[in-house]
Amino acid sequence: MSACRQCGKPLTPDEVAITRKLIHRGASEFLCIDCLARYFEVRPEDIEERIRHFKEMGCTLFKQP
Repeated sequence: MSACRQCGKPLTPDEVAITRKLIHRGASEFLCIDCLARYFEVRPEDIEERIRHFKEMGCTLFKQP
């Protein structure tokens, strides 16, 4: 399991996917939603909304339930 490179929190598959989508598709280090929100200076809810959006669009980085 991956951990956030900033805070060390264990990551979910969605957090790994959104880091790859927003920062770099080939990333090998990832950020949790809270750290990613700080990086982009947005609210964590904004990152969660982007995750939902990319899932709805069928982005292959996100696993469908």
